[in-house]
Amino acid sequence: MGDFSDKRVVISGASRGIGLAIAKRLAADGASIAILAKTAEPHPKLPGTVYTAAEEIVQAGGRALPLITDIRSDDQVQAAVAEAVQAFGGIDICINNASAISLTPTAQTEMRRFDLMFGVNVRGTFMLSRECLPHLLEADNPHILNMSPPLDMQQKWFAPNVAYTMSKFGMSQCVLGMAGELADKGVAVNALWPHSVIATAAISNVLASEAAMAYCRSPQIMADAAAAILAKDSREFSGNFCIDDVLLAQEGVTDFSVYRMDPEKPLWSDFFVPEDTPEIEPLLAVGNPAP
Repeated sequence: MGDFSDKRVVISGASRGIGLAIAKRLAADGASIAILAKTAEPHPKLPGTVYTAAEEIVQAGGRALPLITDIRSDDQVQAAVAEAVQAFGGIDICINNASAISLTPTAQTEMRRFDLMFGVNVRGTFMLSRECLPHLLEADNPHILNMSPPLDMQQKWFAPNVAYTMSKFGMSQCVLGMAGELADKGVAVNALWPHSVIATAAISNVLASEAAMAYCRSPQIMADAAAAILAKDSREFSGNFCIDDVLLAQEGVTDFSVYRMDPEKPLWSDFFVPEDTPEIEPLLAVGNPAP
């Protein structure tokens, strides 16, 4: 799915989970990867720091540049991008993966949580894309990829957690707008979202318990889907809201069992997946422990 040996990647929030899986997938093809994340010291509930992530990227076969960065800080983001350019000589790919989540109704959403989600998800995505843009314009096959959902404007997605949904859709609005803005400049801007729930520390901490992992796919499916998108011609593939398994099926993947955390358990469908999305494997609503 493409050779990333000469690609220079900037990715936010990749000290663990989906971001780290994507970084390692591109590193396996020799990519140079700058990780912008704020975890410098181990978190009591979350594995991995920006430094352990860098070690894993190097072990996978890539170059790594760990950059302690608060994606909400103009100065820190600008400095991190400048450092990445200095180290790698440019930027080919910008991946907006950093995300804050709070699945709370309006009355239970503290404004500091609201500000965190908008600061990281919307503002952080916009700012990192903006800072990378001058360098992407110099690249041969430039891509911006946001980990955000299709713009399926239905009340059912907003009602349970208005603030979180608004912030994730804000990331997707960046895709919609920037893809149009940058089309004549050859910079691809796409979104990628999982069809099933993905097994990450955030899921076991925020959504459910460790037992929920059995109903998930591994982050590797998102990594393989991201690689497929980023290998495409940036002038021909832009403005798309991709669902991981649908995209991989279109790429010719037929065996999805390799991504299952527990092949004996059914898969839970993720939020924000439009009803008309093709079902590659059977999926259940989150929390349904059916056979």
